[in-house]
Amino acid sequence: MKDKNYYAILMAGGVGSRFWPVSTQDFPKQFHDMLGTGDTLIQKTFNRLAHIIPKENIFILTNARYNDLVLEQLPEVEQRQVVLEPAMRNTAPCILYASLKIQKENPDAVMIVAPSDHWIEDEQTFAENVQQAFNFCSENNALMTLGIQPNFPNTGYGYIEYDKNSVEAIKSVNQFREKPDYKTAKEFIAQGNFLWNAGIFMWSVKSVVGAFQNNQPELFELFKTGISVYNTEFEYDFIRDNYPKAENISVDYAIMEKSTNVHVIAAEFDWNDLGTWGSLYDKLDKDESGNTVVNARTLVEDASGNMIRTKDDKIVVVDGLQDYIIVDKDEVLLIFPKSKEQDIKKTLQQVKEKFGEQYG
Repeated sequence: MKDKNYYAILMAGGVGSRFWPVSTQDFPKQFHDMLGTGDTLIQKTFNRLAHIIPKENIFILTNARYNDLVLEQLPEVEQRQVVLEPAMRNTAPCILYASLKIQKENPDAVMIVAPSDHWIEDEQTFAENVQQAFNFCSENNALMTLGIQPNFPNTGYGYIEYDKNSVEAIKSVNQFREKPDYKTAKEFIAQGNFLWNAGIFMWSVKSVVGAFQNNQPELFELFKTGISVYNTEFEYDFIRDNYPKAENISVDYAIMEKSTNVHVIAAEFDWNDLGTWGSLYDKLDKDESGNTVVNARTLVEDASGNMIRTKDDKIVVVDGLQDYIIVDKDEVLLIFPKSKEQDIKKTLQQVKEKFGEQYG
């Protein structure tokens, strides 16, 4: 039987614009079956968390515009579990808001904050690492994170520097480091006590609320004034009027980088944040020429290293293309070099300016 004090905040408010044209503002990537498995990313994440957390204790944090999508894709979830942001304010305000709701419901809660769009293959090991963190957080005033063992000098992630002298599995964090340049990333890996910051956090509700109270007093006071109406029919009126007043700040800046009681576990599972088409390509099966295909039927000649995605078994003929992203969705066809995938966000903006907002 799962522990009734275990809770989760599943973060599902992002737009995922680097996965355009599949991911759009009206229907972002977490609500798509990006991997071609039959489950959307949010469904996979919810089911992964439900191995260790009672389903009724998993709260989905999302933008108000995605409320119906959440309830449609997660039919076992009740409206009380969908925490709606009326405005985009980064991760700190929404995590504090959800934490205060959970604390009012159960002051003994221990929780995980997990993005809805990550790829984790070894779910058993993930559950074991989370359980390890929950055990520690139940006994200690600690803010915890799961760090990922770096296997190359990635410049797209922030890094966590931990105590080099620690022989324990749970290590004290020295500092968080911003996304580095390539030379600095190589130095981090050579030092051996740096992990990628995956944005997965664990703590008791008492510890995280205390961290906000100490480090972000203005933000804390703003949301504290609504405690009397949280988990009641008057909650959304308060949030609608007050949430837009919150500072736009990440949880890393707001409390993690300012706190002295931060610990990290080096995750023992494979992980990918599925931030770009290239990262999705890396995780999917390839044909003998290194092409990855999702949903399409293909005839391929003299073509290799391509990411090909359509919907509904569309026939795609590719000849003479190497290392391209080929994505077909409704009125948009994207043919884009993988080497320039970081520019897709900029290209999307150009498309919206030229053809209209409805295409983004």
